[in-house]
Amino acid sequence: MAGVSGCLKYSMFIFNFLFWLCGTLILGIAIWIRVSKDGNEVFSAGNSDVNPFIATNILIAVGAIIMILGFLGCCGAVKESRCMLLLFFIGLLLILLLQVAAGILGATSKSETKRILNETLYENVKVLMETGDSGKKFREAMTTFQKKFECCGLVNGAADWGSNFDSIYESCACVNSSRNCISYKSKYVYKETCISLIKESVEKHIFIVIGIAFGLAVIEILGLVFSMVLYCQIGNK
Repeated sequence: MAGVSGCLKYSMFIFNFLFWLCGTLILGIAIWIRVSKDGNEVFSAGNSDVNPFIATNILIAVGAIIMILGFLGCCGAVKESRCMLLLFFIGLLLILLLQVAAGILGATSKSETKRILNETLYENVKVLMETGDSGKKFREAMTTFQKKFECCGLVNGAADWGSNFDSIYESCACVNSSRNCISYKSKYVYKETCISLIKESVEKHIFIVIGIAFGLAVIEILGLVFSMVLYCQIGNK
């Protein structure tokens, strides 16, 4: 091991093991966001071809790749393999560049994303009035969302449900006639519509994704420095 710092070597191994764990955590959180029932069906059940979870899908891919890179970095450090360390460095650099590009793209298209989300939600209002199997999953998701977040309808309140209101009334029902309730067809329902709460849920998920991405960028830069220093030391051995 002459010429190669043992401290650096095992620091690199520990770092990459933590990096692998970080990838596992990212993958787990991203999957949780993707399958979360807090409006998941609401976002995807309309006629829009736009996938509002595209950022989360990318994060799932990133988490899986990070797990592979972490394993590669661990092996490269322990075996003192310049080839593995170089592959680790290149892979990590590409991910960092992609994250920067995605961040810039996300910042510049923020207003467009909000517009698409609005259009998707407004299109989905029509589905609430439909009957039969058409849009059934969407309506079931909406009733669950209404009951959980104490809201009713998407845009116009209980009227959005049309003739389906009587069958879903329980999910909109207010226990007390408080200031948060209004009367509709002689029944008390939640006054607040769900559209604002759905947008808040989307923003909450986006903030989680952004926070993970920023934390990950710092770790990635450290990984680039560690791997290159060790790569050079092995070359000078």
